[in-house]
Amino acid sequence: MASILIDLRMVRGRLHGIARYALELASRLPELAPDLSFSGLTGPEGLPAGLGALTPRIPLHRCPVGFLSPLEQPALAASLVRLAPDLFHATSFSVPALWPGRLVATLHDANHLVLSAEYGLGQRAYYKLVVGPRAKTARALITVSEFSREELARELGLSPYRLQVIPNGVDARYQPSTASELKDFRERRGLPPRFFLAVGNTKAFKNLGMLAEIAPSLPVPIVLLAGKGAVWELGFPDSTIELADLPEDDMPRLYGAATALLMPSRYEGFGLPPLEAMACGTPAVVARATSLPEVVGEAALLLPPDDANAWREAALKLLREDALRRELSEKGRERAALFNWEDCARRTLATYRRALESH
Repeated sequence: MASILIDLRMVRGRLHGIARYALELASRLPELAPDLSFSGLTGPEGLPAGLGALTPRIPLHRCPVGFLSPLEQPALAASLVRLAPDLFHATSFSVPALWPGRLVATLHDANHLVLSAEYGLGQRAYYKLVVGPRAKTARALITVSEFSREELARELGLSPYRLQVIPNGVDARYQPSTASELKDFRERRGLPPRFFLAVGNTKAFKNLGMLAEIAPSLPVPIVLLAGKGAVWELGFPDSTIELADLPEDDMPRLYGAATALLMPSRYEGFGLPPLEAMACGTPAVVARATSLPEVVGEAALLLPPDDANAWREAALKLLREDALRRELSEKGRERAALFNWEDCARRTLATYRRALESH
């Protein structure tokens, strides 16, 4: 029985898109392929609590050194030699440079190369010196959007045809909640009847600071889920409600309780929050930039990322116009239904099988 080791080392702290991707695969693949043996590789501290339904039910092994730490490469190689998988799936941009075994790598975006001023030259060098060369010898390369495929091919000197596009999905738990569920959730979290939601982090390319500019002129507050202290760091007004963290199982209700999701990010390799919000019946307003138009299609409002006035007007319009909210809610649910993790897992499994057969 061939053994497949899935990289879960980036699953730490608050769940982000790449961590969710790795966990969704680890949760679904064993049922799809009972003829294969699956296990996961975590960081030295194991997986965080509060993952709920995303908690993998496969054997987990701890790598002695943390994700992207200075001694990562020798520690990762030692773990792979010890565990001896037939195939290793590097689910983020950390790839094993010192281990020559069968590798499938998912490269989600090229932001460490394109936005090196925000990430630092160290990460750009890592991508150029470690990720690029190892990607050329991987059995298969996966990315999540046509936009990312073109970006990665250009930045790493690869043929675009080396990268297979397998989009992310939306978990079935992301669906409209009942009115009583939303009322209970708002009361439990101390949230008002109407609010706009912003999800992300404080990195400049996420562009949440632009929302801080328009927040004082909105008649309802913005609820910000971007890590502890993000309200202060980004200059949001006192009316802003900060959720430093939220259990994974509460995310569908958070999306469902919002009047709309506002996502002005200037750079995304995919952009999962708009799809998750749309699946919950919540309108999304997103930046007309990078992969986001490809992901949301015509089911969201698309705006220039830095036109603060356009974002303010769109937010006010969504507050006023029930018909527009209903239209976007319906279109959004139809669009989100096109993306599911089961399909992502099945296509990834097919990639594994091809990689295992190749010599």
